[in-house]
Amino acid sequence: MSDQVYKVLEECFYVESDEWIRRDGDLVRIGITDFAQSELTDIVFVELPEVGAVLEEGVSFGVVESVKAVSDLYAPIAGTVVEVNSELEGEPGLLNEDPYESGWIIAVEPDDPGAIERLMSPEEYQKSVEERSQD
Repeated sequence: MSDQVYKVLEECFYVESDEWIRRDGDLVRIGITDFAQSELTDIVFVELPEVGAVLEEGVSFGVVESVKAVSDLYAPIAGTVVEVNSELEGEPGLLNEDPYESGWIIAVEPDDPGAIERLMSPEEYQKSVEERSQD
């Protein structure tokens, strides 16, 4: 059982695959959670989608590779990629250091801006993390 406390931001929504999503004006930013980066340990590579890529909800849009594992990144909602965090290409460790701010992965123009409301709340995600970290 882990006593680790993971950061879960109130302004984000979450998915079971450990991505977060946060409104940023008309766009949404997407990244991996503090729990995800902790489980992966030292992240050494991030495969980013191209600007203009069309995302389908629940479908992989990239890959995060760490010294421990390779994990797909899944789109919390459908939309079009309008910006990628190119800083991650040279500094993938930003995902470990600051997964909610400088470690964001992509900005997306959502197909349905209301879709974010159907995702996990911070409280629901926190409960999910607590259950999984007890295994």
